[in-house]
Amino acid sequence: MQIEYDEDTCIGMFQCVAEWSEFEKDKSEGKAVLNDSEETEDGVFVREIPEDAELDAKFAARTCPVDAIKIYDDDGEQLIP
Repeated sequence: MQIEYDEDTCIGMFQCVAEWSEFEKDKSEGKAVLNDSEETEDGVFVREIPEDAELDAKFAARTCPVDAIKIYDDDGEQLIP
């Protein structure tokens, strides 16, 4: 399972930070940061989700008010949002 985070879409509500510890606040930018991620295109960050963190990652995606976070299964199918 993979998570994709679009930093440009983020509005800094930080609800993802409350749901999954792999997100942190960057107060200087007013955006969340996805730890251990790789920038695949300008402002889009991707990383694998550990099996024991899938539920937390899904909650982080679901709580994002602007759908800046997407979850994909192992076949590349988008699950959330």
